[in-house]
Amino acid sequence: MVFQLMKEKLYAAVICDTLDDLDFRNQAMREDIRPLENDTVLVGKAKTVLAADVYHEYQNPYEQEINAIDSIKEDEVVVAGTNHSVRNGLWGELLSTASKMRGARGAVIDGLIRDTKKILELGFPVYCTGFKPVDSKGRGVVIDYDCPVEVGGVLVHPNDVIFGDRDGVVVIPKAVFQETVERALDKVNSENQTRNELLEGKLLKDVYDKYGVL
Repeated sequence: MVFQLMKEKLYAAVICDTLDDLDFRNQAMREDIRPLENDTVLVGKAKTVLAADVYHEYQNPYEQEINAIDSIKEDEVVVAGTNHSVRNGLWGELLSTASKMRGARGAVIDGLIRDTKKILELGFPVYCTGFKPVDSKGRGVVIDYDCPVEVGGVLVHPNDVIFGDRDGVVVIPKAVFQETVERALDKVNSENQTRNELLEGKLLKDVYDKYGVL
């Protein structure tokens, strides 16, 4: 499967370089969106979720949140925009558990999360901006899903492909996904050859002139 190949062979930096070459130059999320575990590599299709701050308790505060999670498909990554909220921990252990059991590969939250110990024990990859132990009820609510959403400064559409590692999270537009993967794999091969020749003591200029990667 292509996602497994990406997970084994690619990394965020080479994907960003490839997208730059394809004139998609704003596909890396903000630097404050970090993985719970540094060695996490996350690849999957975007399942977009949009949340907003509220200042009273709705009658059914979790309705859209539940609908979004229950509609997850295999190999999706929950990608949630909160409009930079710091009012609540939108994501936690139970959402992680439910998402994992639906086949999700992980979650990217442009906001705060809670239950981090339990999420780590679950082995569910999550990226976020920080932690806060309070619930979303009366503080935030999911207002839509499967819609375009801005996350980490990048506009994400449903079924765009998400790639995250310790360097950060990159969004690959679905229209150029196949070309991006093919070019990135070629670039990795050139980088490997460049590294080998540098380790042999060859000059950087000579090796760059030969392979054209840096």
